[in-house]
Formats: sequence, structure tokens, C-alpha cells
Amino acid sequence: MKIVDAQFLTSAQSIVDSPAPDRAEVAFLGRSNVGKSSLLNTLTNRKGLAKSSSTPGKTQLINYFEIKFKTGNEELPYLYARFVDLPGFGYAKVSKSLKREWNKNLTGYLEERPCLQIFVHLIDARHPELDIDRNVDEFLSTIKRGDQIILHAFTKIDKLKQNDLQKLKRAYPDGVFISNLKKKGLEALQNRITGYLFGN
Repeated sequence: MKIVDAQFLTSAQSIVDSPAPDRAEVAFLGRSNVGKSSLLNTLTNRKGLAKSSSTPGKTQLINYFEIKFKTGNEELPYLYARFVDLPGFGYAKVSKSLKREWNKNLTGYLEERPCLQIFVHLIDARHPELDIDRNVDEFLSTIKRGDQIILHAFTKIDKLKQNDLQKLKRAYPDGVFISNLKKKGLEALQNRITGYLFGN
């Protein structure tokens, strides 16, 4: 199964102005500048699909993308899902009141969105043990429903020495290890997503 089309659907400030929850959703979340937008662009093979920025916290809205998968099954040739690019957390260059508002809206989406099936927590492979990522993991574990899973995707593995990468893989045997630059781990991530959503 592969992605054959990806379209920007809409941006929302919160769950209130989000699209109708009529499609399985995969939320991509992580610290600012962990490579979320770049990953979405590479994963969907659409260069400018998700706008990336060098300014931490620039992606302030919840961005929805309609994803079309080709199945290889003649009776059901295409399946659909949504990828959701969430605002980065852990940024320092925004006002406290704005940060509080983002956190509130982000939490509302993560806790209350009925069609949300997969949390893809992106973690910088060079800094896998940061408190903020641990806190996010703990939070996701407490709100996760029985029909949801958390995937840990470690980005920027091309910046690691080989022995450090092997150490990371041993520490996180269920992780997905990604390099946007070298296009590594993308197929593994997509397979984990489609396997859970569609059972293949």
C-alpha cells in the first residue's frame, strides 16, 4: 500500500473549528524543529505540502491533510485517512499567554478527537531523553484510548554515529528510525500506520 495523493484540507485553531470527524486521523506531534513538516512532505512525496519554518513555534494551527492510499486490491482500490500536523511544543520564542492557548487547544484535540487513531511522537534522535518528550509520552499514555496507539519516530538519525544509533535502537525496540535527508525509515513508518488503520 502506498500514498498516491495528499492534499491540504484546512487549518483549525482548535477542535471546535476542525473538520467533521469522519475519517481516521494520524496526529504528528513533537518539539519545535524536530522535523514534522519535513517528514510529512517526504512521507507524502509532496515537497511543499506542510510548510516548515526555521522559527520555533511558527506552526501555530492544527493542519489537516487528506491522504489517499492505493491498496492493490481491485475491489477496494483506494483507502483514505487524514494526517494532522500539530503545533510544536517546547518553543521559547512566543508569549506565555499564546503558549497557554496553544497548549489548551492542542490538549483538547488530543483528548477529545473521536477519530484520532495514531499518535506519532517525533523525537530528535540526538536528544532522545529530554524531559519534555518524557512528559508528552506520559500524557499520551494517560489519555490514550483502547483503540489508539503511540508510535515513537526518531528523526535526524543521519546525524548520529552508527554505534549511537544501534544503542538507540536497543533502547527503543518498537521505535521507527527516520532520516528525511536519506529517506530512511519512511516506508517502515508508513507500513506501521497503514497496518494499524487498515490491517495490512
